[in-house]
Amino acid sequence: MYAVTDPATGQTVRTYPTATDAEVSAAVAAAHAATAWGRGSSVSERAALLRRLGDLHAEHRADLAVGIVREMGKPLAEAEGEIDFCIDIYHYYADHAEEFLADEELPLTSGPGRAVIRRSPVGVLLGIMPWNFPAYQVARFAAPNLALGNTIVLKHAPQCPATAALLERLVAEAGFPVGAYVNVYATNEQIAEVIADPRVHGVSLTGSERAGAAVAEMAGRHLKKVVLELGGSDPFIVLSTDDLDSVVDAAVSARLDNTGQACNAAKRFIVIDGLYDSFVEKFTAALLDRQSGAPLSSVAAADTLERQVAAAVAEGATLHTRGERHGAHVPAGVLTGLTTEHTTARQELFGPVAMVFRAADEAEALRIANDTPYGLGSYVFTTDPTQAARVADGIEAGMVFVNGVGAEGAELPFGGIKRSGFGRELGRPGIEEFVNKKLIRTVA
Repeated sequence: MYAVTDPATGQTVRTYPTATDAEVSAAVAAAHAATAWGRGSSVSERAALLRRLGDLHAEHRADLAVGIVREMGKPLAEAEGEIDFCIDIYHYYADHAEEFLADEELPLTSGPGRAVIRRSPVGVLLGIMPWNFPAYQVARFAAPNLALGNTIVLKHAPQCPATAALLERLVAEAGFPVGAYVNVYATNEQIAEVIADPRVHGVSLTGSERAGAAVAEMAGRHLKKVVLELGGSDPFIVLSTDDLDSVVDAAVSARLDNTGQACNAAKRFIVIDGLYDSFVEKFTAALLDRQSGAPLSSVAAADTLERQVAAAVAEGATLHTRGERHGAHVPAGVLTGLTTEHTTARQELFGPVAMVFRAADEAEALRIANDTPYGLGSYVFTTDPTQAARVADGIEAGMVFVNGVGAEGAELPFGGIKRSGFGRELGRPGIEEFVNKKLIRTVA
């Protein structure tokens, strides 16, 4: 089940044994035992360990990046950028943990005395991670929770067992105690048992809608809190510009990041009527010229995207592309002639294929943007600040980026609404998800 299969060649490089039931049970037991460390250590001590973990990511940047390329195929420069973002995240929480976790004084109106909210760990957490950002997804879950003192059982994607093992090793080398972070090569059935285990107090999953719904159902049955970061079909709205070439450049970057395999990548491009024809011409040429040549994560992923594109064409869309598919390699493409009534328009295309929609005016652009089951991120390009604020306020999504792409940061919360999930990671909100906000009221 757990294997490194190079998507560029289709060759399986190495397999890893799936955990036995006893090994999974031992992982939970170790994480539970380590909660004594989480509750007994100081925030400054944990922050120092996080800083060291970030430093170790820098020291092992090359190994981590090469491993990611081998496991899921993204271009090397992007894999290196992923590790750099991880370093930022670990260092960010090292720098800000004491501030975020300081006692919060409450003004009293009900009588004399003093009241504070003290933030403390809840215990063992289960993390279920995806393949598309094998190190970054772990960092944004692990960093705030290790800072808080929660301990982690981590089930990575079956495609990323080598990265999973290396990350566990780096946590140990940083000085975290045994059990603070435990990697398990578990099956879905075993994970169901972990969610049911009373020693586990929360679950964070990044993945598909189907996986998120299944985990949320199991967690709800056992009264466990969940954070879900699921799919997205983010709109990229073009309303006005005095430099169309720069907007096109941003649009191409927003679609091709991670070979188009990012939940928050721009996938639906909604262009005002007066700019539509010029945008489509320039965008199509630039997208096809800049396609990275990197494969998708697997042949199965390429098969799925190919089926979705074929279905769109069957519904009347026109595909603009160059080159042929081979193995996990899928050429970039642009779909035009779609409306929100088409089935494909309501799906997530996970790969380097963009959908472009024509909008008569701002109101129609906003309607198209919101006519989706997803609500993760969004992008708005306009020269009118008042319009930008108005449209940003009207978009149904967890994140809006105005006149820019690639503007995520460790200090900025990440998450969505609707079928894109709920909860937030990164920034101050990321450390507030799995925390006991304990009230301490002293009367005299």
